[in-house]
Amino acid sequence: MRAVVMHEPGNVTVEETPMPTILEPTDAIIKLAATCICGSDLWPYRGMEPVHEQRMGHEYVGTVVEVGGAVTTVRPGDFVVGSFCISCGECSVCRAGYPSRCATAAAQGDPFVGTRAGGTQAEYARIALADGTLVKTPGTPTREQIPSLLAASDVLGTGWFAADEAGAGPGTTIVVVGDGAVGLGAIIGARQLGASRIIAMSRHADRQALAREFGATDIVEERGEEGIARIKELTGGLGADGVVEAVGNEVAFNQALGCVRPGGHLSFVGVPHGVSLDMSRMFLAEVHMFGGPAAVRKYLPTMINLIMSGTINPGAVFDMVLPLEQAAEGYAAMDERRATKVMLTV
Repeated sequence: MRAVVMHEPGNVTVEETPMPTILEPTDAIIKLAATCICGSDLWPYRGMEPVHEQRMGHEYVGTVVEVGGAVTTVRPGDFVVGSFCISCGECSVCRAGYPSRCATAAAQGDPFVGTRAGGTQAEYARIALADGTLVKTPGTPTREQIPSLLAASDVLGTGWFAADEAGAGPGTTIVVVGDGAVGLGAIIGARQLGASRIIAMSRHADRQALAREFGATDIVEERGEEGIARIKELTGGLGADGVVEAVGNEVAFNQALGCVRPGGHLSFVGVPHGVSLDMSRMFLAEVHMFGGPAAVRKYLPTMINLIMSGTINPGAVFDMVLPLEQAAEGYAAMDERRATKVMLTV
């Protein structure tokens, strides 16, 4: 089968690789309908994380073609969406609402689909702990629904998780720092959770338009201290009830922290690179903080139902669609900011 391999930073090709097989009775094999390139894939692409001959990808939707003997919730022929994190759904951590840190998956060696599946930027993938990781859709989706279901696998789910942990709810004001696919997903999540005011911090006209389509009520283009001052101006001098940090660098984190009111909530879901915390500042800020790999599986049933009913259209984040064979062009386009999010058809 064909699969995307990153040989070294900046060097991506599509190679012939072995077909995945059932290794554990809890596994499922899926034939992908679509996959995509994540912003986090750009870290190794840019040389900021080590990479060598690595199969890429962790976002996926497709049809089950084979299951292990212990799998009971999906069967061959089902169209499924899965989280980028593996989860059993039964351990105490999963039951507490944090399937992205599943104790069973961790005990097996790796909680992330990208490693265990050998990468999902491919024609087929093996998904471990299928019962707790995959969710079947109510019927076969249309071609138009597939991009949105694919977004639910990571960027929408991560954004939704971030909005939830930022305290989005009826009457709240939420600020989103980061106008990439995850930040845009956070806007959808905040709106669906009932936030009355959603402020997107963005300097890009195309992303601003999408942010407003998804539910943003205000756009702030200023950055740094000017950006913080503008948020304070819009919120009566106090700051927002909740802020989502969806970038992962220190500039974004400091800006997000400066925008939260005392007693408010700050969620951080951007994979951190070069971020350090000033504990004296944290002490005086007196805000609730939570972050980490998103508990996407927790939100998948809700997101799938909203997508299948046409209530939300997160697939609009894909502003470039390429066949799998042109994955290298997709990586270059995202690296050069010519694309927000690239979908790869299989």
